[in-house]
Amino acid sequence: MFLYSIPILFTHMSLGSPFELLGIILFLYAIFLITVSGAGRSDSGQSWVELAGVSFYHKLLLAWSGEVRLRLVFIPFFIMINLLLFAADTMARHSLITVSSWDEIHFVLLTPIIIWTIVVWRNSANTLSRYWAAAARLMVVTVYFEYALKLLIRKDFPRIFFQCQEVVLDYAACF
Repeated sequence: MFLYSIPILFTHMSLGSPFELLGIILFLYAIFLITVSGAGRSDSGQSWVELAGVSFYHKLLLAWSGEVRLRLVFIPFFIMINLLLFAADTMARHSLITVSSWDEIHFVLLTPIIIWTIVVWRNSANTLSRYWAAAARLMVVTVYFEYALKLLIRKDFPRIFFQCQEVVLDYAACF
């Protein structure tokens, strides 16, 4: 996440400085830290190990209803979404996929991200520390910031990101 978009943000868009972005991130973290309720209950939240005899779909239902530990719903999806976004961006930068395919990949990933957001918010109380709950919520919000940044790059700076001089198949999408 942000591997290709942050350099474009600071070098070509000039919407702000890295210190301003850091200030916004710290402000959001403070807001989430204040608003996290119920975190720190050690008796709440089940782990996947405790649910060994339960079907996968029942585990998903428990995660959706907010009865699973936060780390079990946050970490796997966070790693997966970052790997998928990195792969899509790398393939687009090296002209292995077209610009419209890059758009479609991001559109397809949007629904699981929305579901993941709801699941993380519901399971935020199932952690031992309010700091981890606030950090998880902040990471979810940064995924949406990444999407907004990529939408802006796609609209205003496609020649820089997609290296359109090398794209032959979908050159019209770079304008």
